[in-house]
Amino acid sequence: MNREKAVRLTKHAEGYSRTRGFLFEEVRAAIRQGEWRPTEQGRWETEIESVYNSDWNGRRFKTKKVRPIFVEEPGEIVVITVYVYYY
Repeated sequence: MNREKAVRLTKHAEGYSRTRGFLFEEVRAAIRQGEWRPTEQGRWETEIESVYNSDWNGRRFKTKKVRPIFVEEPGEIVVITVYVYYY
């Protein structure tokens, strides 16, 4: 596992950035700082929580969690999708 590789979003993941409300920097921070866990599909997942204290879809939330699903390729980390939780 090399957390320092370049991180790239697939078109699928990039397409959800606005509707789910995540920034590329949050995804990269999760990959660099979070604990990597294997998924059932042979991919990896990790997550990072941050103080949010803002509105999302008309409701106020204190916390935001960003959870990318990704694969580690020889030259880069490719993010398949990103889940975002507000609470």
